[in-house]
Amino acid sequence: MDPVSTRVTTAAIWVGGSDIDLRPVAIPELADGETLVRVRLATVCGSDLHTVTGRRSGACPSILGHEAVGDVVAVGAGSPAAVGQRVIWSVTVACGDCARCRSGRTAKCSSVRKVGHESFQGDWPLSGAYAEHIVLPRGTTTAVVPQGLPDSVAAPAACATATVMATIEAAGDLRGRRVLVAGAGMLGLTAVAACDEAGADVQAVDIDPERLVMAPRFGAMTTDTDPVDIAIDYTGSVTAIDAALARLDVGGVLVLAGSVTPGPPLPVDPETLVRRWLTITGVHNYEPRHLHRAVDFLDRTVRRYPWDEVVAEPVPLAQLGAALRRPPTGILRTAVAPRL
Repeated sequence: MDPVSTRVTTAAIWVGGSDIDLRPVAIPELADGETLVRVRLATVCGSDLHTVTGRRSGACPSILGHEAVGDVVAVGAGSPAAVGQRVIWSVTVACGDCARCRSGRTAKCSSVRKVGHESFQGDWPLSGAYAEHIVLPRGTTTAVVPQGLPDSVAAPAACATATVMATIEAAGDLRGRRVLVAGAGMLGLTAVAACDEAGADVQAVDIDPERLVMAPRFGAMTTDTDPVDIAIDYTGSVTAIDAALARLDVGGVLVLAGSVTPGPPLPVDPETLVRRWLTITGVHNYEPRHLHRAVDFLDRTVRRYPWDEVVAEPVPLAQLGAALRRPPTGILRTAVAPRL
C-alpha cells in the first residue's frame, strides 16, 4: 500500500460556466508507472479560459489546469520520476504502442489522454493541476526543473514554452532568418525570445497594442512590412494568417499553432504556393523532447528575458474562479498556488 494512498487532497473542480467546487478528494493507491506530485504552482493557460467561457468544449466536471510545477511525493513501480524531484510534466499522455506513437507523433496518440482535460467522474479524477495533488499516469513525460529556475518561470514550460519549442522546430533553421510572430501573448513572446536567442531577426504583431509593449524586451525588432522568411501564428485568426502568408518571401514557411478552435476557412491560392515555393504546416501540442528543450531554454535565458514579470503573484486555490479570467494588462499568466 502506498504510504499516501489513504490521504485526502483538495481539488478545485470545474462544474460548468465559471463555477468551481472546492472539495476533498481521495488520493488513490498508485499503479505501476504512476507518479504522485504535490502541485507547487499552476499557471492559467488561455485554453482553460476558453473552456470556462464556452469557446472550447471540455469534460465536465473536471479538474482543469495543465501548466504546473510540483514535487514528486510518491511513485508507483517503474515510474520515471523519483521522490523529491521538482518537475514539470507533459500535457499529453501517450500509449507508446499505436502507429502514431511509433511514428514519433505521440502528441496525436490514437488513445491520447490529456492533463487537465479528463472527466472527474472517469478513471483518472486527479488529472488536473488546480489541486493540491495530481496523479501522472504511465506514459506521462516529466522533466526535472533546475534549482535556479523559479516556479513561476518553470510552470508555463509544460504547455506554452514546450509548444513554442515544437513550432520553432517546424520552422527550421532560424539563424539569420527574418521571422514574423503573430500574437503577443505568452506563446508569442516566448517565440520571440526563442527566435531572438537562435539568431533570427524577429518581429511581433498583435491587434492589441498593449500586448506589444513587452515585445522589445523579449528581443523583438521594430515592425515593418518587408518580406519575411518564416511566419508563426499563435492567434488562430484567419485575418492574421492571411496577412502573414502574404508577407512570406520565396521559399517561406508558415507555421500555424493557434488555430485550435473552429473558424472560417483560409483562402489559399495553390498557384501562389507553387510559384513562391511556400510551405504551410501545423503544430498541435508537442513531443517529449520539446518539454526538455523548454526547460533548458528557460534555464539558459532566465536572466536574459523578463520571464518573472509576466506571471502574476499566485492566489490560493479558493480564488481560482477569479484567476480564470483574462489577466490584467502587462500580465500574461495568472497563477494559483494550491497550498498557499
